[in-house]
Amino acid sequence: MSERGYKPDLVAFGSLVHGLVAMGEVDDALTIRHRMVDRGILPDAAMYNVLMNGLCKKGKLSAAEVLAEMLDQNVPPDAFVYATLVDGFIRNGYLHEAKKLFEIMIEKGMGPGVVGYNAMIKGFCKFGRMKEALLCVTRMIEAHVTPDEFTYSTILDGYVKQHDMSGALTMFWQLVKRKCKANVVTYTSLINGFCRSGDFNMAEKAFKEFQSCGLEPNVVVYTILIGSFCKEGKLTKAVFYFELMLSNKCMPNDVVNGFTNCPGAILDNQSLEKKSIFLESFNMMISDGSARRAAVYNSVLLCLRQTGMTRIALQLKDKIMNKGFLPDLVSFSAFQHGICLEGKSKE
Repeated sequence: MSERGYKPDLVAFGSLVHGLVAMGEVDDALTIRHRMVDRGILPDAAMYNVLMNGLCKKGKLSAAEVLAEMLDQNVPPDAFVYATLVDGFIRNGYLHEAKKLFEIMIEKGMGPGVVGYNAMIKGFCKFGRMKEALLCVTRMIEAHVTPDEFTYSTILDGYVKQHDMSGALTMFWQLVKRKCKANVVTYTSLINGFCRSGDFNMAEKAFKEFQSCGLEPNVVVYTILIGSFCKEGKLTKAVFYFELMLSNKCMPNDVVNGFTNCPGAILDNQSLEKKSIFLESFNMMISDGSARRAAVYNSVLLCLRQTGMTRIALQLKDKIMNKGFLPDLVSFSAFQHGICLEGKSKE
């Protein structure tokens, strides 16, 4: 730009820095920052915030050096800058430093706002310090800052990780009482907690409530349910959620190991409302003498092909081949049929 006579200003440099950080190219963004300073253009608080956010996400504690530079340049950090750095310390396991900076922010008369309080609460929950997390919420309310769904979902998840479902449910009802909307994170944490405690009825009830709220379950939720039912030897239930995930066009991740490690042989297809392609295929192959692992692999691949996810099936095939599984006639035929259906017969 400068070669053509155009001199970039703070806005142009800011856009470039923001774009580089968004792509994860933080070192390049810092180089641009040095160049603009050399040209006599000083970054503003917004640019420093973007840089610190990128550094913190990369686990680089040079973000604190950027804050020191801000102060040297007489650019007053705002609440967002402090909240970003608090979050960065927590991400990298430095709770003490995060607390210290949080208190400095308040001492300077700078209200942390909901973002700052949530960052600190997340830190307490990450380290299992639930009493301090609750005290932070009390302090937040006293400062006339209203906790949001992220606040309650973070604490709820903290309780789940401490295997305290009573505390998690208390926090859920607090969320409802305060008229905050439960989000995907909220329900994912609840379902995970119920599955970990072996309460599958409540896990399924939470899943249904999840859907009734108009929220779309993601691959994390389905994987939790599938993996948990497999672990308990309830393959029929695991298959139900696997096929539901595919019918909702949710791309699966590696759920195959759960199926292969699930105890049991021939499985009941009658208990499902709808005939299961997976169970029909699995039972037929087991009856024909196929190894359990081969029956699982082929059944998963068949389901993926049937729901138009041939590309995902091919990726999975490569992954399981690396584990020593060689496709047989069944899996080859499934791939061939799926590719033809998608109009890619040349492949």
